Amino acid sequence: MARMRISRRAVLRGAGVTMALPFLDVMERARGAARVATGTAPVRLATLFHPNGVYPQNWDPDGVGRDYKLSRILEPLAPVRDHVSVISNLGTGAQGHVGATSAFLTGTPLHKKAAGRINTPNMGTSLDQFVAERIGDRTGMPSLEIGAEPPRSGGENGLAISYANTVSWRSDNTKVDPEIEPQAVFDRLFGVSKKTRRQLADEASIIDHVLDDAKSLRSGGSAADRRKLDEFLTSVRDVEGRIERNLNPADTEAEWKPVIEPELFRPEAGIPQTRDEHLRQMLDLMVLAFQTDTTRVATFMMAHGFSRQNFTFLDGVSGDHHSISHHKENPELTEPYTIVSRWYVSQLVYLVEKMAAVDEGEGRSLLDNTMILYGSALKNGNGHTTQNLPVLLAGRGGGKLNPGRRIVLPEETPITNLHLTLAQHMGVDADRFNTSTGLIADL
Repeated sequence: MARMRISRRAVLRGAGVTMALPFLDVMERARGAARVATGTAPVRLATLFHPNGVYPQNWDPDGVGRDYKLSRILEPLAPVRDHVSVISNLGTGAQGHVGATSAFLTGTPLHKKAAGRINTPNMGTSLDQFVAERIGDRTGMPSLEIGAEPPRSGGENGLAISYANTVSWRSDNTKVDPEIEPQAVFDRLFGVSKKTRRQLADEASIIDHVLDDAKSLRSGGSAADRRKLDEFLTSVRDVEGRIERNLNPADTEAEWKPVIEPELFRPEAGIPQTRDEHLRQMLDLMVLAFQTDTTRVATFMMAHGFSRQNFTFLDGVSGDHHSISHHKENPELTEPYTIVSRWYVSQLVYLVEKMAAVDEGEGRSLLDNTMILYGSALKNGNGHTTQNLPVLLAGRGGGKLNPGRRIVLPEETPITNLHLTLAQHMGVDADRFNTSTGLIADL
């Protein structure tokens, strides 16, 4: 009996829902000669941005190569250090939060006119959009831009803070604002229109609408395919379930209630009530987007470039992130500043572990086929310094990266050299990216 064969572009359909699939053995056989030519699953590029810099004394590790010693901020990397490299001496030369944020993926900061008015941005395209423009036609979505903090307005040194709402620029004059609602991201990933979402409002899960298609596929697949498909559908249902719980929190009886009932301001629809849950949902959605090959380029702004997010939910922290970043070497501020930085690093650890658990065949995980650029546009928030930026690079990029090291580059190496190198690793045919001066040979 002939085995089932399906296209790599096969999807699950039902009741207005279109759901992309993870890589399956039946797709591998269907690709035949094409698989021999490419050899591996596609390479993905993820960028994670966090604001306000770090306290350098607690970021910079000792040593180089594989024997370097994790610093205090980098200690959360311990369980995944073999998957992550620390990159030292990259810079942009930008100034302030706004200029630095715009330069994180472009390498070219904003400037203002002598009269004090803002120049038309003249930065060039950001790395994610540069790559998406060239390979985005291979997937349903050229790129995915997500965030976890609403946009802000105002100004800094003559520059509009709104320019720090994003790190993604399609062109000099066109910024791409991130989507911050998990439900909206989920609906976009899986083709759920607003009309369909209303029709499905009373259903337990959109998966219920593609089950017939899934069962048919499952019955004709290998044992490995059935396991992958079950794991994938469970993961989708889990993400959707948490989104729904945020939209409709349970009204349970608590053992204790405040003497005076507090005023509860529910977040905007779909925005989780805690920072932890919001970031984890977004990271889960990024994994699903890559796992289904819905896109190969994703950017996550974990907070606004001029973020004043409150981190009092962390032990030892009081006040907002921006305020404590201006520490003036006061231990009462450098300590909470360090705690917040460790928390951001822990989000990368979560993503690395999540991707490492996704099997993509040939003995490789999703992490093995991904490059994750993590960092901040400032080194030290206290002085807005933009040299020797805090940058980490995770994953193996389909075998193109050799992680687990501290890589010390020549001082003042343009960050665009890293951008260009990653773009080429994504298959982009280019020998220049904005202000780049060359490639980084050993990553």
